[in-house]
Amino acid sequence: MKYKKEIRRALKEFKNNWKKSEKIFEEMCYCILTPQSTARGAMKSIELLKKHNLLDKGSYKEKENFLKTIRFYKTKAKRLEEVQTKFPKEKIKNILKKNGLPKKPLQTREFLLKEVNGFGMKEASHFLRNIGFYEEISILDRHILKNLVKYNIIKEIPKNLSKKKYLEIEEKMKKYCKRKKINFSELDLIFWSNETKEVLK
Repeated sequence: MKYKKEIRRALKEFKNNWKKSEKIFEEMCYCILTPQSTARGAMKSIELLKKHNLLDKGSYKEKENFLKTIRFYKTKAKRLEEVQTKFPKEKIKNILKKNGLPKKPLQTREFLLKEVNGFGMKEASHFLRNIGFYEEISILDRHILKNLVKYNIIKEIPKNLSKKKYLEIEEKMKKYCKRKKINFSELDLIFWSNETKEVLK
């Protein structure tokens, strides 16, 4: 498997993120910024916010200045401000524990869908993966979906990825992994790295 070491290292880092409240909060903010933007662009914005002490404080107006490489940055700045009120850094881990983690990540995903403005199935899954809960979930972005078609796991990329369709595809991925003896936790990173030629979060 190409990028095997990098993928295993990344998964280990994700597990470590759960140990620190500031990393959990950072990953939630990161996953708010990623939709319709690049991973690198979102990472750059997170670093700028941290540098100016605005990741977990400050108004959306202050945050906007450091999000301009991100699509829909004004909307996302408001969502970041909302997150710091609803999921304060020092309380975020306990909030997640009260709503399923670490034993029930699927329950936590349902909670995140309801409570985090800007999270759909993909974003909630991405966040959980990035804080180490990747055994039962998958991130269905365009790179992954393209590869699922390529390997005949699904027939075509769905025009509308509803929650029902998302769960159906996730289940097909699990069956494929079982059949091929592939670690389900690694499959989306394998596909992602094949497409992008690098392993990012």
